[in-house]
This record gives sequence, C-alpha cells and structure tokens, in this order.
Amino acid sequence: MHEGCLAHMTMAVRAMNTCSIFRSASSPPFASLGCRLHRFPALHCRRHPQLGFRISVFRSSQNHKPFGRAVIRSYHVQSLVDTVTEQLEALRKRHRIRATSKMGVASSGELLEDKLEKRALREGLLLEFKKDSERLLLAVARRRDGKKNWMVSDQYGGTTSIKPQQVTFIVPGAENFDHTDISDFLQKAQNNLDPSLLECAWIELHEKNKTVTVEELAEIIFGSAEPLESYCAHLLLSKDEVYFTVLEGKSSFCVYGPRPAMQVEELLHKKLAKEAAEKEFQDFLQLLKSAKTRPSHEKPPKSSWENEEKIQHKIKSLEAYAIDACETDDQKKTAGMILKAMGLGKTSASALKLLIDIGYFPVHVNLDLLKLNIRTDHSGEIISAAERILSEASDPDELDRIDLTHLKVYAIDVDEADELDDALSATRLMDGRIKVWIHVADPASLVQPGSIVDREAMKRGTSVFLPTATYPMFPEKLAMEGMSMKQGELCKAVTVSVVLHTDGSSFGICSIAEYEVDNTIIKPTYMLTYESASELLYMNLEEEVELKILSQAAALRFRWRQTQGAIDTSTFESRIKVLNPDDPDPSITLYVEDQADPAMRLVSEMMILCGEAIATYGSFHNIPLPFRGQPQSNIDVSAFSHLPEGPVRSAAIVKIMRAAEMDFRNPIRHGILGIPGYVQFTSPIRRYMDLLAHYQVKAFLRGDSPPYSAGQLEGMACLVNMNVRLVKKLYNSSLRYWILEYLRQQPIEATFRGLILRFIKDRMAAILLVEVGMQASAEVSVGLHIGDVVKVQVEEAHPRDDFLSLKEVDEWA
Repeated sequence: MHEGCLAHMTMAVRAMNTCSIFRSASSPPFASLGCRLHRFPALHCRRHPQLGFRISVFRSSQNHKPFGRAVIRSYHVQSLVDTVTEQLEALRKRHRIRATSKMGVASSGELLEDKLEKRALREGLLLEFKKDSERLLLAVARRRDGKKNWMVSDQYGGTTSIKPQQVTFIVPGAENFDHTDISDFLQKAQNNLDPSLLECAWIELHEKNKTVTVEELAEIIFGSAEPLESYCAHLLLSKDEVYFTVLEGKSSFCVYGPRPAMQVEELLHKKLAKEAAEKEFQDFLQLLKSAKTRPSHEKPPKSSWENEEKIQHKIKSLEAYAIDACETDDQKKTAGMILKAMGLGKTSASALKLLIDIGYFPVHVNLDLLKLNIRTDHSGEIISAAERILSEASDPDELDRIDLTHLKVYAIDVDEADELDDALSATRLMDGRIKVWIHVADPASLVQPGSIVDREAMKRGTSVFLPTATYPMFPEKLAMEGMSMKQGELCKAVTVSVVLHTDGSSFGICSIAEYEVDNTIIKPTYMLTYESASELLYMNLEEEVELKILSQAAALRFRWRQTQGAIDTSTFESRIKVLNPDDPDPSITLYVEDQADPAMRLVSEMMILCGEAIATYGSFHNIPLPFRGQPQSNIDVSAFSHLPEGPVRSAAIVKIMRAAEMDFRNPIRHGILGIPGYVQFTSPIRRYMDLLAHYQVKAFLRGDSPPYSAGQLEGMACLVNMNVRLVKKLYNSSLRYWILEYLRQQPIEATFRGLILRFIKDRMAAILLVEVGMQASAEVSVGLHIGDVVKVQVEEAHPRDDFLSLKEVDEWA
C-alpha cells in the first residue's frame, strides 16, 4: 500500500474522538480516512502470499447493527493505529513500497504519452488477447505469422495466429515465459484480486489529481510492478466500472485517471442496484430450476408465481414470449435473458416448454386462447348485473304471449349442450299440409338493448365452445336459469310457425305458404340428443308421430331447396370432449357426426326454414335485420356430377364457395341454401347477431320502432363478426389439436379408414379419416381413385406442432 495512504490513514484515526466509524446512506462515497474501511467485508489481515504483501484490515469487536439508515461498526482505535504503523514499518523493511520513489505518479499536467512505454511484440512475451467477442485468453508469443500476425500458444495449449488488434494487454516484465506456466499464473492472479484495493488507490489519486498506468497502480496497491502484480492491476482496471477511466492509450498501453467524486457516487449507486437486480435474477433462476426438478404433483401452483410483483414481471415476460405477444422491448429482453441463463434457445417454443416444465402451464395449454385474448370470465360487475336481472325479472310481453303448452315440443341438441335455445313442434293439418313451429328462447325479454349485460355480450359476439370448456356469451346463471329452455317447465319463447305447400301448387312443393311470428309460452316435452332422436325416428313409434312429421317436412324441404339451386355440403364432422385437460394424459371422447343423419338433417332444415321465414317477415314489414346471403354464381354444380355424392362432392364444392355477404335493409339470396333470404334467429343465447334480430322483431311485435337502424346494425355487425371470426379460428385450432392428441394416444397398430377426396400431387392424396372426421394427407397406392377408401395408420402425431404423418397399410395385413 502506498506510504502516503497509510500515513493519511494513521493521522485520520488518531484524530477521531470516538471509537466508532459509521457511514450514512447519504454520505459521500469515501470516508475521511485515507482508505474506505467500511467497504471491506471483514476486518482482518489479508495476506497475498504470491505477491509477498499483506494488507491490514481490522475485524470489528461487535456485530454490525442497523442504526436508522446508517450502518455502525466499532473499531479499536489504538489497535488500528498500531497495526497500520507496524504494517508500514514491515513494508519498509522488505523494501516493497517504492511507488513514489521508483515510478513516481505523474500529475495531470504531464504529457500522457510520456507514461506509455512503447513495447513491440516479440517471442516469449506473455500477452492477453481477445479470442472472440466473449473470451479473453493468456498466451505466449511464439513467432511471426506473415508481416503483422503472430503465432501464440494459449493457456489451453492451443496454437493460434492472432492479429495485433486482438492483443488487449502485454504483461510487462514477463520475458521468455513458458506457456505451460500460464494456468498457474492465472490461478495466482485470480486468488489475489480484491476490487476494494481500487478504492484506496482512487482516494489517493483523486486527492492529488494524478493519473496512473497499470504498473504504477500495481506499485501503489501491491508494492510491486512484477508481472503477476501488474497483471492483477490490469484485471482490476479492466473490470472496474466505478473508480477509473481510460484517458489515453492503445491496446494494452493505457493511462487511467480517477473519476470525479460525484460520478463515483452515481456509479456506485448504479453498481449496487445492478448487483441487487442480479441477485434477484439469480434467485428467480433458482426458483425455476427448483420447480423443474419437482414431480408434477409437487410443482408450485400458477398463483404462486403471481404473488410477488418482481417474480410476476419475469413470469409474465416469459408467457408473452411463449405466445409471441411481447408488448414491450423490456418483456422481450427479460424473457431472452431468462432463456439464455437456463441454457435454452431464444424461441417461443423454448419459453413454452420452460413454463410447462415448472408447472405454470399445463402440458396441453391452449396457446390460441391466450394469443387471441378471448374473454373467458365475466367480471363481478357483469355477474351482479345479471343477478339483478334474474331477481327483478318481469315479462314485458306477458299480455301478448300465446299459450302453446298443448303442443308436443322436441328440443334436440348435442348431449353436453348447456344452453338450449330452440325446440320444434309439428302437426299435419286437415288439408294434408304440414305446419311446424320453431320455438326460440327469448333472452330479449330479460336483457334490454344498450344495457351493461347487452354491451358485454356484443363485445364477446358469441359463446365459445371448446373441447375443454364452454365460455358463454352471457353469465352462466343468467343463461341457464333465465334464458335456456328446460324440460317440463314453462318457458318464454319467440315462436315462428310455418305452413308448408305440399300440394304441388304454383308456389312450389314445400315452399312457405303461411307464417307467423309470436311471443309464446311453451313447455318442452323432450330434451333429446341427436343420437336418441335418430333412434326414435328409426323406431317409428306411433306415439311420436309429431317427430315423424318433422322428419318428413325436413326431407321435403331439403329436396325443394335442391330444386332451387341449393348445394348439399354435408360431411362428417368431429366433436370432442376432454374431461381433464390439465392432466398430462387427459381422457378424450371423440364423436363423429354425419350431417346427413336424419336427426341432424331434421334440425338443420328447421333452422333454415326459420331463417327464411324471419327474412320474409322482416322484408314484408320493412324491419332492418342482419340479412345473410351467399352468392352462387361461380358454382356450376354439373361440373361436380362425376364425383361421388356425399363428403367427396361436398369437399370439392366447399373449396370454391364464396364468402357470405350481409345486408341490413333487404333480404339477399342465399344461393348455397337455395332460398330467397335468410336471417340467423335460432341461437340468441349463443350468438349476438341472432339477439340483434330478436331486438328488432320483438320491438315490431310490441308496436315500437326498432331499436337500431340499418346503419347502426351494420356498424355493430362489423365488430361482432370480427370477434366471431377469432372464436371460429380458436375453435378450429383447438379441435384439431385435440384430434391429433387423440390420434397420438391410440395404439400403434390402430387403423383408420381414409376416404380419398382429391389428389394433391402424384400419389399424395387429401383424405377424410372417416372414424375421426378430420381431413389429412397421405401417400396412397397407384391405381386408386377419388372416392376410394384406403386403410391407414398413424406414424407420428404431434399436436403442439400441428403435425400428422399417416401411412397406407395393406388391407389384408
């Protein structure tokens, strides 16, 4: 240690009138002592045996105690003075302090270039060089390699050709160095690095306004400028971010100057903040590593990662990175740092895997549900408003409702349907014509246009039906208890009754002869699934003649629509129910629905009939409605006559169908359905556009003006349809994911029938997996044709990557 530093320290200690030294949080970055004792972690004599030097640092006689914002440490003053004096004397005896006499410390007025000793690379010199952007190595110069480059032997025994600009430091005095000694040299240097030494040197040099070279700094803090000490000084300076800055120099020949006190204080503050942030980051990494190693049943719950703000910020950054939804550069940077520190690639897939491994996400997390920001829960405010509606409910149409409780009413839907919003009745009139009633749930009798519950439903646009869950458009209690139809109970409805032409008149077989729209009261007789309804139809029971009449009406309507240009697009469709989606191996139930099934055909035909009747009603009474149509001008059905009827022909036609169109003033022809106009009306609990049609029609029934003009409907439809498209995208991706997971779980020997829909290229065919209801592709044998059935097995199925590989197998194998 520099003699002036020790002398200054001794005088400062003797001048103290207490035996305590403390530093407040607001104190300057250095104490009144020549060296900043409070910065040393413990007070003891620290030896540097390799350097032949001992720094005196004194241990406190008491534990550190907090005192306000200050930290108080007690020292034995006389012991401090005696030890400093003894140390100074010992250093003098060993002739180790010679910084001022041998080297000198130049004042700021000296020419800086005088402090740079010009050295040239030559054989045997020990040097530090930049191997790449992240690594510095020590090496010994061997020989020239061309005009400028040098061959060097590094610390690992490798021989490399380096350019002069790669050299970052030439160790002074290390002549004819043996490269086999580099490792030992490095170990000694690392053992004797103490960043606290720079503070003492900074205090002295700052007070005297002096600059310093690496060798001069080695003399000041180690009492020697031998190669080892000089290299240690270089390492301290190269890693220093607080006390010194480079004033002048090239490559390894630099002059350093002490930074101003205010700047040091600021840098110290930043350094402490950085160290705290790094510790916080390392603690978070440890949490991740610990969670990864735990078995699945012991992993911390998702909520535990969101309790503390600092942890929540990091985990939310990872979540945003996993779903490609980083909103700020900070989120992206934070996630990237975490992934790199965990040894993972900076990809969304890596982030997702990490979140699954720690238990934050289940294995089968629905990423699209997160990416598309689909609403799943209702706020407390909406739920409270819905409960008030139920408790204060009154029927504004009570006096006008027609009692239809004498009718037998069939409600037919999928077996897991939560919201039942349509039902059917039928009879045959005395003249042989068929009269049907399509009863539709009446949520508009409870929810008023523009109310808080209505606005929330509009934002959602539709209920969300996924294999794993249902997220209703209305709060569940309101939808289930107030709006949905229930078997055997009195239910409010809007009923569309239609009498069909069946006598071959000029109006056409099975076209609409008469229609009415009324507010009604019904009492559903049966709640049937499609499967049970089909069974009843096949049984042909006399007591269920009304169901048979409905089926006959549906068949007649279908044939009539075909004469009007309707196109049959029925095919096989999948429906999946997942009971425990958070389990790594969930239970999956797969249903395949044939849309040509009698019960499904019955329901779909009655829904189309209702839509046509409402469009006619709205047109006749000049009611603005969301009229829906679909052009057919680009479809020549005869061009597909060579294809087998059913899924093959339907798939070919669907590929060239044009998108649906909407008008809000007049009906537009729906060419695909073969009807002059169409309004979706039968699902007002599930679809907001249906609810809008109800608002308009019910206002007319009451004798009021419609709540919305055609222009207002158009604006609302724009928002609603945008959300509906997102939900449809979510449904399709979720359904496909779980079908692939279902296939992944099947035994390797399982086989499936594949109906060839078309050929993509050569022998690669698009096929419909009949037992699964999903389209895929597979290479098939030569000689097969469109409409043929092949037998296939699953080679690979990766739902997260949306990948499915099928292979054809020998039917007789």
